[in-house]
Amino acid sequence: MSQHMPIPLERVHAWCFDLDGTLMDTDDETVEALGHSLRLLGKERAARLARRLVMFGETPMNAFITTLDFLGLDALLFKLRARMRSTAPATFSLVPGVKPLLRYLWEHDQQLAVVSTRPEADALTFLHQHGLDKWFSLVVTNTTTKRLKPHPEPILYAVQHLGCTLDACVMVGDTPVDMRSARRAGVWTIGVLCGFGEAHELHRAGAHVVLPSTADLLPMLDQTSEAYT
Repeated sequence: MSQHMPIPLERVHAWCFDLDGTLMDTDDETVEALGHSLRLLGKERAARLARRLVMFGETPMNAFITTLDFLGLDALLFKLRARMRSTAPATFSLVPGVKPLLRYLWEHDQQLAVVSTRPEADALTFLHQHGLDKWFSLVVTNTTTKRLKPHPEPILYAVQHLGCTLDACVMVGDTPVDMRSARRAGVWTIGVLCGFGEAHELHRAGAHVVLPSTADLLPMLDQTSEAYT
């Protein structure tokens, strides 16, 4: 973990958050579901193998979606995925400690945006289920812009619609894709390890700061606020 905060937090007033592994605790849900399918191997062994398989698949899947985006075929993938999904309402878990962080940002007049490759329905459902929708003024999803992360377009769209400057915006995410998108856009980057990104790959992709969890932002923000009051 980074031992200092090179980002001038006192000048930041806009925050873009990825969903999966950053605000939404979907990675652990995926591991749990896969572990259940492997339960004949024994509970502990199944859990270990499930986590390794999900971690192994994270980077190739992001690369696959990026390639489809480049070829202009990502819309087809998302349509197929939507048709295959259950009609039952999804239930999304929140990364522990995230809600107090978001409340703090909102109470301190910070602008909040979701920037995700998830469908808009998923993002809105997640925000509503956890009472976060009133705090987010913008939701950027897989149909908002022509290009997806790691292209900078989703971040630049958020910056423009939040009405902020590039140096006043931070992107928080758990994958190298998030970091590359943000660095290409020219905004600050914070990588978090509550998803499946590894610290070394997040740094390599351009993270200015890497934290154990999204929730670890709160004490750093609180400390910065006290220093400037």
